[in-house]
Amino acid sequence: MPDFPFEQLRRRPDVEADNLFAYDATDRLLLDTMSEHLPVNGGVAVVGDTHGALTLGALHLGVRKVLVHQDPVTGERALNANAALLGSPGEYAFHPLGRDLFDGAQLVLLQLPRSLDALEEIAWHIAAAASADVTVLAGGRVKHMTPAMNQILSRYFGSVAAGLARQKSRVVTATGALPVGPCPFPTRAEYDVGLPRPLQIRAYGATFGGAKLDPGTRFLLQHLHNAPAAASAVDLGCGNGTIAAYLALSRPTLAVTATDTSAAAVAATRATAGANGVGGQVAVVREDGLAGRPDAGDELIVLNPPFHSGHTVHAGIALKLFAEAGRTLQPGGELWTVWNSHLQYRRALERLVGPTEQVARDRRFTVTVSTRTR
Repeated sequence: MPDFPFEQLRRRPDVEADNLFAYDATDRLLLDTMSEHLPVNGGVAVVGDTHGALTLGALHLGVRKVLVHQDPVTGERALNANAALLGSPGEYAFHPLGRDLFDGAQLVLLQLPRSLDALEEIAWHIAAAASADVTVLAGGRVKHMTPAMNQILSRYFGSVAAGLARQKSRVVTATGALPVGPCPFPTRAEYDVGLPRPLQIRAYGATFGGAKLDPGTRFLLQHLHNAPAAASAVDLGCGNGTIAAYLALSRPTLAVTATDTSAAAVAATRATAGANGVGGQVAVVREDGLAGRPDAGDELIVLNPPFHSGHTVHAGIALKLFAEAGRTLQPGGELWTVWNSHLQYRRALERLVGPTEQVARDRRFTVTVSTRTR
């Protein structure tokens, strides 16, 4: 697609940096491959479009309407911003991962996710709802693709074939949707975290870490009883809802808000809260950090920050969340954070939030408490 202005695409409101990009060679290869498979009457669905290149590129190729699923809300907002910047020649509509996204679709463009569970959930939904003659074009960077991805696609499609690599990207074509059994998600697990009964955890395919108890989170939970009494608390970047459910179970009068940019994380946290009987105590919000919360209103924020942006190791997201916590904490409010010790976040926490003390440290993780003083 030499005439599509890829270079004008931006990541905003997602983190922007010199080594983070709004499109890649896989987007280009998927769109070039798509031009050979344009459906005559059926629908087109796009999954995993990071910042709008696939959706806007498909519309540029003449598709009249595209149904889109992006797990992070920042992806949706970046797509909207890029559509406004470039001018969209057609329509697109956001949908949750489910039947409405794929109902009747003849073509699906998919940026392969990092997680095999995420790929399996996507494949299940496509096979369950799309046209029997659906074609799935699944693309990724060769270094991140594995034979296990083809094996998962083969459970749900009769034909799975890998194309030739170009600029270190490759497209796998899957056709012939197979009958499916019950949806394997959410997955579930339980863990002893020192509560009267095991903590139940639920996860969907794209939930970071699945239904596992993250080791950093486990270390943090051992020390959260030292956090101050509060009427409300925020689990920032809630993931599978472990921290939110623990806070609610250990402090029955606490009003907990759990927030995450990921649709899968929001769904998992709701399921985790429900499984632990605290669904009414935990409000779950899909949001870009704390963007929807007012200044100086929060008493207690708990955070296990991510250190990846897609496949790229990058501190930008953590720094953005620290700054947000510094904005929304009330004077005297506390941010409790666990982080991989080698990341050395203490100076950033001091600068963006306030005085920071070490609560605990082991060979891998550090727990700190940062207090807003102004």
